[in-house]
Amino acid sequence: MVFRASLKQKPYLVLVDGKLDLENKFYKTTMTENFNDFIKNIERTLKSVFYERADISQFSQQRGLPPLVMRDIMATNPFSVAVPQQYGGRGGHVKEILSVMTAASYESLPLSLTFGINMALFMEPVAKYAGEDVKSGIFKRFLEKQNMGGLMITEPDFGSDALSMQTAHTLNNGKYHIQGTKHWQGLTGMADYWLITSREQNSKGDLNRDIDFFVCDVTQDEQRVVVEEYFDNLGLYMIPYGVNKLDLKIPQQFRLHPESTGIKMMLDTLLRSRMHFPGMGMGFIKRMLDEALTHCKNRMVGGANLLALDSVQHQISKIQTAYTVSSAMCHYSSSNAGIDKDLSGEGIIGNSMKALVTDMMQESAQTLVQLSGARGYRLSHIGGRGIVDSRPFQIFEGSNEMLYTQISDLVIKMMKRKKDFNLYHFLQSYEVTAHVADYFKKEVDFNLDVNLSQRKMVDLGKALARIVNAGLVLSMGAKGYRADLVDNALVSLHSEVSALINTYHFNIGITSIEDYQDGSAWLKFV
Repeated sequence: MVFRASLKQKPYLVLVDGKLDLENKFYKTTMTENFNDFIKNIERTLKSVFYERADISQFSQQRGLPPLVMRDIMATNPFSVAVPQQYGGRGGHVKEILSVMTAASYESLPLSLTFGINMALFMEPVAKYAGEDVKSGIFKRFLEKQNMGGLMITEPDFGSDALSMQTAHTLNNGKYHIQGTKHWQGLTGMADYWLITSREQNSKGDLNRDIDFFVCDVTQDEQRVVVEEYFDNLGLYMIPYGVNKLDLKIPQQFRLHPESTGIKMMLDTLLRSRMHFPGMGMGFIKRMLDEALTHCKNRMVGGANLLALDSVQHQISKIQTAYTVSSAMCHYSSSNAGIDKDLSGEGIIGNSMKALVTDMMQESAQTLVQLSGARGYRLSHIGGRGIVDSRPFQIFEGSNEMLYTQISDLVIKMMKRKKDFNLYHFLQSYEVTAHVADYFKKEVDFNLDVNLSQRKMVDLGKALARIVNAGLVLSMGAKGYRADLVDNALVSLHSEVSALINTYHFNIGITSIEDYQDGSAWLKFV
């Protein structure tokens, strides 16, 4: 039996089988133990704190997370998976990072997002781009003091238009003076560290186009972030969001060092994060699937359970498709999303992963609630809570409509370079889809119009995202993944692509009517 003492002790004082672990053997073994044992310990801890020591259905409706719950979760050192071995961590292996996110999201999507913010948006970019003298101190505090870190990009007047951000910095006496306002940062007022994006202000007062990243340590007097407002965010209650006022002086060595430009560094960071979304989606979708199957097996209607109904079978098969597709995404990311890779040019696959898995998360939660009937329409129900908690995943880090548009735009640009606008030909030549292109030939063997309306760009992007991920599913199937799940997923994706391509070809000229009230009062015509 292992008992962990106060979170504030450094490192942990632990009782192992009734004896005080003065040499911190437990702490050390979490860095070197078999990963299966490591992740099982995390899973056991989550079940204990959420169901035995507390009731997740109750405190998930409250703001924040009870300190004792967070203490026990952090005592498993989940962030050690994102710390390189030379700094005492488990090595930053993507498969381990995704597995930790998955274990968390099966029990709590907000907790998994907390893990994702820390690991994908702070720890990995620090590991890749910060100086050696900076990394050692940061990772030591993450491992020994359970510190947390987040990322500040979004500003009140500049959401997805990050390149127009107005947060500015100047260099004076070896310190960067950063001034500006950021908002909607997860872990507002809670994080110990922040990665802050800013644009350099020149002597004329103008802002440079490129973007710089800085590590802010809020425990330092000149680096305290002022929280002007906390938002009443709809869902994800465990995570604080708000408005952050910046007037900071950060030492010169705490600026990140891009390999080329700051914009490319930001793209690399964001696309790596998007390729980590499947880790958060995986556990959540599996939970929706398990809950749906359990409910439908036990719910009797007319002398048979719900699984006897064909429409119910179809709905559950859609969640199973989401489960298989998110598995394929995790499989791909594990080998292709490490910090040793430059992902700044991987917009097609990164955006395809983030947009599709988050759409599938929302659809899976909606399906579970529909199958659960009245009992699902409660905030304390995992499905009802899941609808609200998964919805912002379709919005933050780039709204899905924007990402689908970007996918289409990137494909059209590649076609222009080759001067071949046949979509089937493109899919044959694109590495991720080459082996699955024939499966969709009937739907995609046509020439694209390169001057598409934005709504058609979205439809095309949705279809492309599904074809890209069908390629990932087929590749995973070739490694021995369960064949019936692969076959079902491909059929489901094929059906969706067919419908989306039909919508793409349909000439929709409908627009909004601003003065709709004139002549539209139905009562006058009775």
